Amino acid sequence: MSEQPESGNARRVPLPGLASLAACADRMDAAWSLMRELYRICRSITGDGVRKTLARVAAEVPLEIVEVPSGTPVFDWEVPREWNVREAWIADESGQRVVDMRDHPLHLMSYSAPVDAVVPLEELRPHLHSIPEHPDWIPYRTSYYREDWGFCLTHRSLESLRPGRYRVRIDSDFKSGSLTYGECIVPGTSSDEVLVFTHVCHPSLCNDNLTGIALAALLAKELRGSEPRYTYRFVFAPGTIGSITWLARNEEGVRRVRHGLVVGLVGDPGPLTFKRSRRGDAEIDQVARYVLGRISPSARVIDFSPYGYDERQLCSPGFDLPVGRLTRTPNNEYPEYHTSADDFTLIERSALAESLFACAEIVRVLERNARYLNLSPKCEPRLGKRGLFRSTGGRHPGEFEHALLWVLNQSDGSKSLLDIAERSGLPFELIAEAADALVDVELLRPLGAAVEGGRQA
Repeated sequence: MSEQPESGNARRVPLPGLASLAACADRMDAAWSLMRELYRICRSITGDGVRKTLARVAAEVPLEIVEVPSGTPVFDWEVPREWNVREAWIADESGQRVVDMRDHPLHLMSYSAPVDAVVPLEELRPHLHSIPEHPDWIPYRTSYYREDWGFCLTHRSLESLRPGRYRVRIDSDFKSGSLTYGECIVPGTSSDEVLVFTHVCHPSLCNDNLTGIALAALLAKELRGSEPRYTYRFVFAPGTIGSITWLARNEEGVRRVRHGLVVGLVGDPGPLTFKRSRRGDAEIDQVARYVLGRISPSARVIDFSPYGYDERQLCSPGFDLPVGRLTRTPNNEYPEYHTSADDFTLIERSALAESLFACAEIVRVLERNARYLNLSPKCEPRLGKRGLFRSTGGRHPGEFEHALLWVLNQSDGSKSLLDIAERSGLPFELIAEAADALVDVELLRPLGAAVEGGRQA
């Protein structure tokens, strides 16, 4: 009988609860429950809606809630005044409400100034927003950085408005309050960090970005039950101004970020899509390309651009963090984007489960990827006498034995395990298992992570 390779060499696999697509699918009831509770909350870039959202996420994973006062300088920006709204509606001359944000939070343009007036239709119309090409959808509009007010409604409803005078009521206020974000930190054996960033400012939009919030919360919850090598920092913050504010408050701390992902739009039926970091050759770019390619032949890797989500700020030249972005269909590339049609009918459990599995696989590769040094580099060492090779010749070496030879041959300190997996065509998990076995028999010595100072070695 041929001697079989030892199976006890494999180290503990990170995220055992998300080790398969089926296991990730089992988490979808929890994801849907969280998203349904968050769906009706009126969120914006500041205010009580963000706090309510973070309080619900904190029921899943512990969050440190950070309040940054209005007016705080954050690079070329400043934290805006806090905005809250209690009611907003338009009523016709009979008193019937023709638009009411109680029916859908998108009916009010976010950050609308307070109004209590009676105006003719011709004066009202410039403040009404619709989508003529999709007459039954409500658009999502904002007025964050200029004082204005407005309502969003279906084009069919807009066309049905008759001439006359309308009562407009927006009970909102701006105050010197704060911008709120939350952080969940999962400690690792190393202080080097993996950053996961998702935005929490969109009201009643499922793909953008309840799916990102749910995925990040599920991943953080699973990691808290693991013993990771890296420290994982999950940031739940408003888009753009939230990441700018976070960076301004953590300018020194971001030096510890070795890898990062911005997560959003991960539940629609489009293909998995990874957007490279500004560097384009960071380890996260290599890992994501490898993982997505193994999960789905339709997965895409696209180049970096300074347009999109919070990767724009994290990858700005003054920081240039090794952060990519995981979505399915990117922003502005599906018709339901920023409309009321981005609801639960758009997203699919199987798509969100696959996105969660992709994140878990990225984490697993990041956790195991490292560079090694062959301690017997002059010709092949005798593996058979160490119980790692077949004792009877005459047969083609098995896949595990191939992996042993590849790891030994390439481990001159310059190649990572993922480099070896890609060059050999063998699965990363097998290459990692071979490296573990060679370390156990003192033929290999780990040199550490595959990056130094956040850049590829």
